[in-house]
Amino acid sequence: MRRREFLKLFAGAATWPIVARARAAAIPVVGFLHASSQRETAKRLGAFHKGLNETGFVDGQNITIEYRWADGDADRLPEMAADLVRRQVALIATPGSGTAAVAAKAVTASIPIVFATGADPVALGLVASLNHPGGNVTGIVSQNVELAAKRLEVLREIVPKATHCVALVNPTSSLTEPFVDDLQVGAKKLGINVDILKAGSEAEIDAAFAGLPQRSGTVLVLSSDAFLYGRRRQIVALAARYSVPAIYDGRDYVDVGGLASYGADFLNVMQLAGNYVGRVLKGEKPADLPVMRSEKFELVLNLAAAKALGLTMPDKLLALADDVIE
Repeated sequence: MRRREFLKLFAGAATWPIVARARAAAIPVVGFLHASSQRETAKRLGAFHKGLNETGFVDGQNITIEYRWADGDADRLPEMAADLVRRQVALIATPGSGTAAVAAKAVTASIPIVFATGADPVALGLVASLNHPGGNVTGIVSQNVELAAKRLEVLREIVPKATHCVALVNPTSSLTEPFVDDLQVGAKKLGINVDILKAGSEAEIDAAFAGLPQRSGTVLVLSSDAFLYGRRRQIVALAARYSVPAIYDGRDYVDVGGLASYGADFLNVMQLAGNYVGRVLKGEKPADLPVMRSEKFELVLNLAAAKALGLTMPDKLLALADDVIE
């Protein structure tokens, strides 16, 4: 090899590490913050990735996602959010966890945040308005909290003799107050009394079910909440053990044996959140992206669960159902 060619090759090789580092630095890092666990959220996480992929981003190729899971302990979220800020991530995504969005908003006013929540983001202090977020935060509203009364109406169709409703809520959740307000409005119209049971831990969930009134005509409506969602197998199993007809906000409860669900198609919500993350990474500003309301809803019924409770699904609901689990 001639000396000139060798020096040219050597000079080129010397720049390889620099080029590699530059390319690595160009790959955006997204922080993903959630109150639940990865195992319990796997299905919804897949929909989030689908939304990202639709905008051209693939985790591990042209984007890196750093996950932070609180595993049901919301007290861990503030430090997890602060850690993502210290790592100077390009964006923080909090789809399906309003408490995570609030924690992220509290530690940064500059890093973009994309949420998906069932609560009113204006009331949570996340955005100035739905049409004009005005800051570093935007996202998707699932409207699930606003459907509490509608769920009770569906449950009354399944259990015509229902006279007493028990609502299971997480007392620390920002979703609880608007959920209870909407439920009580609906219950009043139906002439149904409502009791509120609070549970913020696995032990408290067990205790709440043990304290259910043992009388006919009692039904259960579950609040929308990331913590309760992460304990859905426990909740569905307890509802079956205590023979209480229950309705939930999402089909994932029905998939593990729950009686019925009515609410936003949360896979679609997560997909929309992934889309918004991609759009922000491509240069759109959260302040200019209106908060999007999900418009896909689904009613899912479980005939096996109904049979176990001695109930018959009304033909009217069967005709309206988006899915019926045999």
